[in-house]
Amino acid sequence: MTTTYVIEGAEVTGLDAFWRAVGAAVNGPGGYFGANLDALADCLRGGYGTPDDGDFVFVWRDHARSRAALGHAETARTLERRLARAHPTQRPALRARLAEARAGRGPTDFDDLVAVFEREAPGALTLA
Repeated sequence: MTTTYVIEGAEVTGLDAFWRAVGAAVNGPGGYFGANLDALADCLRGGYGTPDDGDFVFVWRDHARSRAALGHAETARTLERRLARAHPTQRPALRARLAEARAGRGPTDFDDLVAVFEREAPGALTLA
């Protein structure tokens, strides 16, 4: 039987709020299901609350609201935080992406999250 997890888009007011919402959806209030893109990918591969057989789906309700909250402004904020602790070899690429986000161009945090779902759990995410 397929297990369904619901991400409440109204609760996603920024990237930190997304991590709380997806953690709560899978593992209950205060639950963990990633705190960065790599960790989300690991969690989607199994062993962090989803069924061992991989028979699960996510429904992201009110995703348009989340898309707006995780848009270019939030992406710029996220990139600024990453840039502050990035290895020197990674900084030029992060600066370029930050400039694009500040200009309202390029992929957003929302786009990055959806891409991880699509790559690690193809077909398991429904945007509602």
